[in-house]
Amino acid sequence: MVEELVIAVIAVICACGLYAMAAARVVKQYERGVVLRLGRLREGIRGPGFTTVVPFVDKLHKVNMQIVTMPVPAQDGITRDNVTVRVDAVIYFKVVDAADAVIRVEDYRFAVSQMAQTSLRSIIGKSDLDDLLSNREKLNQGLELMIDSPAIGWGVQIDRVEIKDVSLPETMKRSMARQAEADRERRARVINADAELQASKKLAEAAEQMSGQPAALQLRLLQTVVAVAAEKNSTLVLPFPVELLRFLERATPGEAAQAVQAVSGVAQATAPAVPQTPEPVAERGTGPEPAGVPAPEPDAELVPESDAELEPDALKERLASPDPMPPARPHVQPHV
Repeated sequence: MVEELVIAVIAVICACGLYAMAAARVVKQYERGVVLRLGRLREGIRGPGFTTVVPFVDKLHKVNMQIVTMPVPAQDGITRDNVTVRVDAVIYFKVVDAADAVIRVEDYRFAVSQMAQTSLRSIIGKSDLDDLLSNREKLNQGLELMIDSPAIGWGVQIDRVEIKDVSLPETMKRSMARQAEADRERRARVINADAELQASKKLAEAAEQMSGQPAALQLRLLQTVVAVAAEKNSTLVLPFPVELLRFLERATPGEAAQAVQAVSGVAQATAPAVPQTPEPVAERGTGPEPAGVPAPEPDAELVPESDAELEPDALKERLASPDPMPPARPHVQPHV
């Protein structure tokens, strides 16, 4: 009798241990438990910690309450201005009602993913290319509202939606690069023209200021010569007055001849003397010339020509010529 009682007690203890093992559940801090008893939702959500269920009668579903980061696959679409783009995004969401996430939708993760893809394609079709590239914050807000509306009934709250990348065709990239280059070139030309305008105004003010004092122009000229000599010491710059050329253009032939003669005289005075070698003269016979033979022509020597007999064009050529000597004319010298 005692042995049977001991065996019964041991059996009861084993059964209680098995029951406790089958009924014991542990819910983590970031989870919530939803209990279904015989397929019917039990009231109350099991919080984190140790909890028990009825074995073979209750079924505990654990729902993760953490924020889930889900990438949205890249979607191909055509924008409102007929540009083919490829856009991908990322979505952040979390479960706020564990019972609705278990009862109202079969798989809330898959449902949110599909809703995000369809909403992304819809946003692409309603937006322009410039909005996709520069006004993403507004598009992110619109995409978040489109996904959050049906997700509320699933016990899911959309925390944030971000468009990650917008892929453009190669032809569109080249066109945009050319447009940006043309815009930068236009801005550079406008800035250069503005600088030229300001410089011209300053130069006009400087010229007006110098016109009152002629010595200022000479000082400025000397400063320029000093600056050029400082850069290249082997180079000497002598300014040539432009007024001299204008005087020669307006002068009469006589005045031009006098000016050229004066310049030629100065050049001859400064030029070194060059010794001239006399040309040999062939000896002629003293006898009488044979009959029928014409007398030889006398030798001609070159003598300087007067500057007054020259034309104005010849005077200008002489002025431009490096040789200061005047041109020569033939002179007949008779033989004795």
